[in-house]
Amino acid sequence: MLTGKQRSYLKSIANTMDPIFQVGKNGITENFIRQVEDALEARELVKIKVLNNSLLDATEVASQIAEEIDAEFVQSIGNKFVLYKESRENKKIELPN
Repeated sequence: MLTGKQRSYLKSIANTMDPIFQVGKNGITENFIRQVEDALEARELVKIKVLNNSLLDATEVASQIAEEIDAEFVQSIGNKFVLYKESRENKKIELPN
């Protein structure tokens, strides 16, 4: 569980990031979940965009993905959301206490 300070720190990092995945009308597939998990292992922080043609809500999608891969939901703004998961192999982000 992230503290408010840690969440704010991750938001500041994510502010300059571009989304690397898009959720479209196909929704969330097992392959998509696997790709997000792999990206989180490599980067620890990812931004994902929910396309307008998708009937899904960004916050709902973020919660579902975070629950499935045991990641932390950082924030959702409009149709974009940010997830964080500490990497086991190559830790890059040092969270404040």
